[in-house]
Amino acid sequence: MTDPRDDLLKLDNQLCFAIVTAARRIVTVYRPILEPLGLTHPQYLVMLALWEASPRSLSELATALALEPATASPLVKRLEAQGLVLRERRAEDERRLDITLTEEGRALRTRALDVPGEVMKATGLSPADLAEIRDVLAPFSFGES
Repeated sequence: MTDPRDDLLKLDNQLCFAIVTAARRIVTVYRPILEPLGLTHPQYLVMLALWEASPRSLSELATALALEPATASPLVKRLEAQGLVLRERRAEDERRLDITLTEEGRALRTRALDVPGEVMKATGLSPADLAEIRDVLAPFSFGES
């Protein structure tokens, strides 16, 4: 006799598998779009956060990206090596590391304005489709309950 719950254990029926697979595919879509900007997908996310607010402490940046500071730090160091950001200790609190955009980092934003459109073109998704996917996933995002 077959257990009626057997279908629930099929790989194709797993939410986690669908999300992980979709995430990998989306990052693959971004790769050639970001390459001319000299950014990897994780670096692009850091730049997006900094274009929204700069300077930010490393801790604030990591929180915004749902990363541990130890994971965000190497990304920031690589962006600094590319001349896109500066890492500076605060004079009043040397424990705090502020991340600031350079002129080159701010200028890159203009070139990045085409990225969302290119992603939509590559995926065939409209702005409404993207908003719907984002809104469905929002309750599962970092910091949400």
